[in-house]
Amino acid sequence: MPLSDWSENIVIGEMTDEPVLSDDLKMLIARAEKKQAGLHLVLDMRGVTYLNSSNIAQLLQLRKTIVAAKGTLHLCGVKDAVWSILLMTGLDRLFKFTDDVPTALAAAQLGL
Repeated sequence: MPLSDWSENIVIGEMTDEPVLSDDLKMLIARAEKKQAGLHLVLDMRGVTYLNSSNIAQLLQLRKTIVAAKGTLHLCGVKDAVWSILLMTGLDRLFKFTDDVPTALAAAQLGL
């Protein structure tokens, strides 16, 4: 996964489908646990066409870790198939969504 530090406390991750997605989420959880408070993570989900139960559990763990450290997690570019999974599971109410990376970056800078 291409991961880039956009600023000192904002990280952008370009996510792709399995089998890479699970490994990438695991790495992001570990990084979030080590990172200072106030980490803002933007996940570009344009490359993800589906989510399995393990991916959902990892996204929830990542969100929990980041929120506990007073940061934010933004999912952007979510495809319709992934969006329907998030709607059916009720996770659309837990995560912050934006249409694209620039909008997510603006929201992260404002702490939204």
